[in-house]
Amino acid sequence: MSSNSTNYMRLLSLTKQLTSYVNQGRHLDALSLFHTMQTSPSLTLDPFVFPLVLKSCAAIHRRRLASSIHAHATKSSLLSNQFVACALIDMYGKCFSISLARKLFDEIPQRNAVSWSSMISLYTRYGRMDAALGLFQSMDVEPNESTFNAIIAGLTEVGDGPSKAIGFYRRMQELGLRPNLITLLALLPACVVLAALSSIKEIHGYAFRSNIEPHPQLRSGLVEAYGRCASLVNARNVFRYMKERDVVAWSSLISAYALHGEARAALEVFKQMELAKVRPDDITFLGVLKACSHAGLADEALGYFDRMRIDYKVEASADHYSCLVDALSRAGRLYEAYKVIKEMTMKPTAKTWGALLGACRTYGEVELAEIAGRALFEIEPSNAANYVLLAKIYASVGRYEEAERMRMEMKERGVKVAPGSSWI
Repeated sequence: MSSNSTNYMRLLSLTKQLTSYVNQGRHLDALSLFHTMQTSPSLTLDPFVFPLVLKSCAAIHRRRLASSIHAHATKSSLLSNQFVACALIDMYGKCFSISLARKLFDEIPQRNAVSWSSMISLYTRYGRMDAALGLFQSMDVEPNESTFNAIIAGLTEVGDGPSKAIGFYRRMQELGLRPNLITLLALLPACVVLAALSSIKEIHGYAFRSNIEPHPQLRSGLVEAYGRCASLVNARNVFRYMKERDVVAWSSLISAYALHGEARAALEVFKQMELAKVRPDDITFLGVLKACSHAGLADEALGYFDRMRIDYKVEASADHYSCLVDALSRAGRLYEAYKVIKEMTMKPTAKTWGALLGACRTYGEVELAEIAGRALFEIEPSNAANYVLLAKIYASVGRYEEAERMRMEMKERGVKVAPGSSWI
């Protein structure tokens, strides 16, 4: 075997080992191996080695090494290699500076759709949609599916973005590009924000025609989207035809029923989930507790809360506690709810205290209302609703001086009630 063949086989073996280190998260070992490869006079490094090393640099924030690889890539004309260029952009954007990533992007001699997509994705990841859209409009190559996916995913997270996201979906199809699984998963939240049931059905139909629909992740997303848009029949139908139902699918259906007050249906689905031997997680129990909360099923909420922590070893979050407090409060068990708040393993949130305060008005419980109200004033000092509610509770039991004191306190703190308005 010639020396060239021997060196090639050695390079191939070391590259495989390097890939293994990176995939296992052994980044120090990966960088040590790269140093060995780089200093070996008999080896000429393949461009595909550099994206692997840059991934490790990003993971453990080795900026100096990353900068030296950037310099090497520039001198060796490797920036024309899109894999190396995109890896550098991604590394700079994730760990160091989006401005450096943009500077590098501008240095690339020949940019293709992949490098444009990498920079646009960085802007969307940091919520800089104006910059992302501006870059998209200035593209001098045809955008691909990844470019559109980055824009659509980013738009879902901002103000009027959801409607624009659906517009980009239609534009994508007009250009002859085929939306893929990533596109559809990014679009569904936009449809939910807009309560656009017709758009969800359109996406569902496209997924069915394109043979993407059977994907478990998309079906779970469809169950959630239909559920949030109050189309429980469609949510249930999608769920029914799933061959493999993971914890996400079960949790999505439970949450759909809980959201629309179908508590018994939600609890029945949870029962079926247990019979199917699928282990519930924190999201599952959040849906179950919300169902109990909306229906005022206090005993059931206590039972599921205990099972969550004891049987399934799921740690309760502030949201779990809020649902439990809400369920007890709605059932008139206010002091039990207050006891739960005092025993919380984390600081109670405004949502938790708000559930108790709201119930105090319903049941005319002034003493607890004062405790909840004062706690809310500390957490949300500018939220006028808390002051107004406590004032109304005082007034409802004839304690008008305290009610007036609340209004004076609002004035002293500069808290103002937003004026009501009507679209009509």
